Amino acid sequence: MFKKVIIVFILSFYTGFCSAQQVRPSKSSEIYRELKTLKHLPKVLYLAAHPDDENTGLLSWLINDQNIETGYLSLTRGDGGQNLLGTEQGAALGLIRTHELLEARKLDGAQQFFTRAIDFGFSKNTTDTFTQWNEDSITADVVWVIRTFRPDVIICRFPPTAAAGHGQHAASAVVAEKAFKLAGDKTAFPNQLKYVNVWQPKRILWNTFRFGAVNTTAENQLKVTVGQYDAQLGMGYGELAGLSRSLHKSQGAGTQSVAGIKTEYFSHVLGEPAKATLFDGVTKTWTSQGNADIDQSLDNIISAFNFNEPDKSLPSLLVLRKKIMALKDSDLKSDKLKSIDHIILSCAGFMGEAVTNQAEAVAGDKHNFRVNLIARTENPVVLENVKWLNQSESFNKKLSKDSLITIQHEIQIPADAALTEPYWLAKPPTNAATFSVPNDTLVGLPEAESPLNVLLGLKIGTEKFEVKLPLSFKKLDPVRGDVVEALRIVPALELKFTQPLYLVKENADLYLNLNVKVNSNKSYSNGKLNLMYNGERLGSADLSSINGKDTTIEYVIPKSKLASINSSRLQLDANFIVDGVTYNKKQVLIQYPHLPSLQYFVPATAIVMKGDVQSKVKKVGYIEGAGDFIPEFLRIAGVQVEVLKDEDFYGNADKSGGNGSQNRLSQYDAIILGIRANNTEKKLGRWMPFLWSYVKAGGNLVMQYNTNQDTTVEQLGIYNFSIANKRVTEENAEVKFLNPNHQLLNFPNKITSDDFKGWVQERGAYFPEKWDAAYEPLFEMYDTGEEPLQGSTLYAAYGKGNFIYTSLAFFRQLPAGNVGAARLFLNFLSAQKN
Repeated sequence: MFKKVIIVFILSFYTGFCSAQQVRPSKSSEIYRELKTLKHLPKVLYLAAHPDDENTGLLSWLINDQNIETGYLSLTRGDGGQNLLGTEQGAALGLIRTHELLEARKLDGAQQFFTRAIDFGFSKNTTDTFTQWNEDSITADVVWVIRTFRPDVIICRFPPTAAAGHGQHAASAVVAEKAFKLAGDKTAFPNQLKYVNVWQPKRILWNTFRFGAVNTTAENQLKVTVGQYDAQLGMGYGELAGLSRSLHKSQGAGTQSVAGIKTEYFSHVLGEPAKATLFDGVTKTWTSQGNADIDQSLDNIISAFNFNEPDKSLPSLLVLRKKIMALKDSDLKSDKLKSIDHIILSCAGFMGEAVTNQAEAVAGDKHNFRVNLIARTENPVVLENVKWLNQSESFNKKLSKDSLITIQHEIQIPADAALTEPYWLAKPPTNAATFSVPNDTLVGLPEAESPLNVLLGLKIGTEKFEVKLPLSFKKLDPVRGDVVEALRIVPALELKFTQPLYLVKENADLYLNLNVKVNSNKSYSNGKLNLMYNGERLGSADLSSINGKDTTIEYVIPKSKLASINSSRLQLDANFIVDGVTYNKKQVLIQYPHLPSLQYFVPATAIVMKGDVQSKVKKVGYIEGAGDFIPEFLRIAGVQVEVLKDEDFYGNADKSGGNGSQNRLSQYDAIILGIRANNTEKKLGRWMPFLWSYVKAGGNLVMQYNTNQDTTVEQLGIYNFSIANKRVTEENAEVKFLNPNHQLLNFPNKITSDDFKGWVQERGAYFPEKWDAAYEPLFEMYDTGEEPLQGSTLYAAYGKGNFIYTSLAFFRQLPAGNVGAARLFLNFLSAQKN
């Protein structure tokens, strides 16, 4: 162990990318808002079902204009949604959308909460929703958030009726009402009372809305004017709301930043009705709560606040802290201490970080860390001591104004340190609709606090503070500047198959080759790598030694062995056993520019699809959409895939088209448009005439689903059709073949009802509602109690070629290894080969 103290004089204000891995001071305007918020006691909890359901305009107004502490409770993390950024689905998408919400909250200032509910996709009513969600479990989670956050007013985005437009939306209102009634009841969920006290909000309201043609507002409802201009922000709250909402990038939920005031409407649901304001009858001030001296102190601090020298407020703030420490209400005291401590550290200009040079570490390893500390105040900030995970060290050193102190120290990661991953993904879910949470007190949190921290003991005046600095990784990015992210704890050894899916065709493959990569962060000898199916070992390999990245092990499974397994979909597992320890984890690392690096772990598995899967195409062109698995699946199926760009349409011509382009496209047996290509590919309008020429000359064009949001091409098909928000959400819904003899259902694979078994999440979405008579629909399907829909797949001949529009959810079925969906999709691609 060693340490060295270095003092560096800062000549300019530190700037660059930062995250919650650093303790950083708020800007003066933010400190001022935090002071005014500390003066107001009411709290608001806004509640809905998904990320992007929240009314960011109202949140921005509540926080920045009314200075009311506000939280948003999203029942789900958006796991069942769609992804405009990449191919992530399910848990990975939920992780992305969780952090997009956190980025949005950094802008509008609200807090963020979740329940354990998993978003399973679109549902049409609460009956459908609660067949999958456990209503009592979710209600318990909402009660827990109410008891921990202690809101006075709860606002629902949706009603519990069909007007909500989505079964999960309506369900959010149902559980909100139940939780409102139970949160103050000591007999409800009594196990929670080991950690929190009961809490009864004053009222629950529904924030009525105008969505398209649906208008649930009325002039006799409670009205609030929002959207006012804020000089400290340099924009109105509606403009801030647009910026916040536009951080929901994976969902494509960006909205305009609209200047000017608007009216929000509220309908009473439960509790004491509000007549004039949202906070009628709510204890609003410290004085009305019996602490007039705190009110007076805050008035004086706010009126004297110096935006250029916020540290001038420190003496008064330290006196105020003593008054808050003396509060008899332990819940109120704990809550407000967090607020004033943050304000005091910000006024002191305090920044702290504990960083190393590498992004990943293994439990038990030692790494050199730098603790960087600085304060910007003449009032003494004293570093009394530092706790380095497992040892303490005294310093009693004053932080000189604007002078950076760097303390270097070697830290050993605890041998039992858990892998870095979201707490709700650390264990398999309780069921398909509920995450497993290892500790009940984590419920509601967007993410768990880092367990690996350097603890600072600070003293400002006579008051003592404990500050946590998470162990972090820091690097200089040439584009983003300083990047500071959580140090990621990874296994000593990781496994992954070189591809997630394998396809074994009948009468074609004599054996299956699988490759497993072993990434070792330590040296090992005499280990055994095993390939397993359903607890049975299919193969193994003895490794005398291994150290380093990407050691590839090949397995060969005879076809006869696969044929003996009576299943069309096999999940294979890999594990590595060495020194009595079994390793079987694969790292999933998600990296997008607008988010920190996100990591979790899944078992090292691969899916093997086997069956009578025929394909007659050798080469296809692909126009990228919102990101799906289809190009990878086709390559696995032995099809050459080329992603089409501008030059594939214009070639060396002068962008006037002509035979050169047509001949260029004619090499493809089929051309496929990725999901939502009309929403994401802005060049599609220029390309469509070439695609129609390709079809007319004998090509085969397969277009996947699009929506009506932000479209590039007004008319997608050579013959007109209109897209509606029509869908079949029951993945086992019966499918009727409208023309069983149609070529697309018979060549090269004979499609039967068995091919629609085992689909996941849904049949499809955004079906065409009306179409030209030149189109022939292939299927009829419907959800229980609804009218039959025939728009899932439309076929039309044009010239010598074919055009197929399909809203079936192939982008979900193919990654899941559904053989029937693969057979049908390959039929679509093979239409010109019949």
